[in-house]
Amino acid sequence: MRACRELGLATVAVYSDCDRMAPHVRYADEAIGFGANESGESYLRIGKLVEFATRVGADAVHPGYGFLAENAAFARACTDAGLRFIGPHAEVIELMGGKTASREVAARAGVPIVPGTDSAVPADASDDAIQTLGDGIGYPLFVKAVAGGGGKGMRLVREASALAGAVHGARSEAISAFGNGDVYFERCIERGRHIEVQLLGDEYGTVIPFVERECSIQRRHQKVIEETPSVAVNIETRRALAGAAVSLATSVGYTNAGTIEFLLDPSGEFYFLEMNTRLQVEHPVTEMVTGIDLVRWQLKLAQGERLAIDADRALEPHGHAIECRVYAEDPEAGFMPCPGLISSHQPPAGPGIRVDAGVDAGYEVPVYYDSMVSKLIAWGSTRSMAIDRMQRALSEYEISGVKTTVPMFRWVLRHPDFIEGRFDTNFLETALATRGSTPFVVPPPAVEELTILAVAVDALLTASGRTVGREAADRVGAWKRAARLEGLR
Repeated sequence: MRACRELGLATVAVYSDCDRMAPHVRYADEAIGFGANESGESYLRIGKLVEFATRVGADAVHPGYGFLAENAAFARACTDAGLRFIGPHAEVIELMGGKTASREVAARAGVPIVPGTDSAVPADASDDAIQTLGDGIGYPLFVKAVAGGGGKGMRLVREASALAGAVHGARSEAISAFGNGDVYFERCIERGRHIEVQLLGDEYGTVIPFVERECSIQRRHQKVIEETPSVAVNIETRRALAGAAVSLATSVGYTNAGTIEFLLDPSGEFYFLEMNTRLQVEHPVTEMVTGIDLVRWQLKLAQGERLAIDADRALEPHGHAIECRVYAEDPEAGFMPCPGLISSHQPPAGPGIRVDAGVDAGYEVPVYYDSMVSKLIAWGSTRSMAIDRMQRALSEYEISGVKTTVPMFRWVLRHPDFIEGRFDTNFLETALATRGSTPFVVPPPAVEELTILAVAVDALLTASGRTVGREAADRVGAWKRAARLEGLR
């Protein structure tokens, strides 16, 4: 919506009942409600979305990150209604948005793929048939949803006896998230790193690849920390990744924004995983190190403009950027979602800090959708500076009313293996298992620290004869009261 406003384009938001007070609803020039909460009755209703768009006289539809963002039927319905779908053509989504079909395309383009099934597991396959398919791939393996992403409909299976149950569970989750329960199998490559290449393509055959993103810090196979560039990728590998991505995208006539995901093994070999035929949640880190507004370009490409981006600039990182996806979850309780009312929301600011928030104070995190509430991005001229800035920003981030993953991120950003870049996709699971029972929450300052701080600030203000604003004065008073009460105890 901000990119649209910069380009002089009016916006219309859609919202479910529980999102009535969400920031995107207030920011839009106009908003229309579904009158329901569940995704199947709101954000997944293709007919209703197209009806809304035509009713208000919209010219185009931006599908966002999830729900119908990679749904070919939605893209086709928009086109049929005379609306420009801001993304690739429906036929390309159909081909590349399906994980099994995209693997076939990658193989034909000469891009190495991870061993797996060539098609979706038949919906009526018996447990015995499912196990036969799994045995043919070998263990450990992943059960993956053919549609969608974000770790939804994905299960890691280490032994044959758990395969049938994993398939049933993945199918159920995929239907709920994407309206498509098809799954396939893919070999699990141990100690791999999740690396992806952002692409932009225009209608005239030009495809530009961007510097890679590292997305290996994950929980439940869903990314929680991303950064660019990757410490595991040298210049030669970067060029090889970019070349493979462009070959694949060009072979299908890809347009608009997309991302090709790879698995990098410890030897430096990489394998195609899947293509996301949409904008990625983690796109801000690419914007921060290249200075290129990807969403603005999505809009311009949808209007038929030619790409006018220096390819060398897109592949040459200027500094380093890290993103933390902030979720309303309790990391000390297995990342259990924590819906509820956000009583206060004070995001950090300062040099090199960006916050893309989908909530603010007074918003109630619902039980119906993904629990991400914001994205915190830090940029620095070096990775070390980006880590320092992220640590500072996390210490300043205040969210009250619900538990969040902010305390866990503070811990991860100080972990020696993260600081040194020694991690893979199993890092978070392993690190959490070995950290013991120490709570993530940083304890408040001791009474001695409060007393010293209050006295020092008081003395400085008195000596200088200066006055301070109400907020600062209230904070000094709070320190005094805390110290005095603690002394009485």
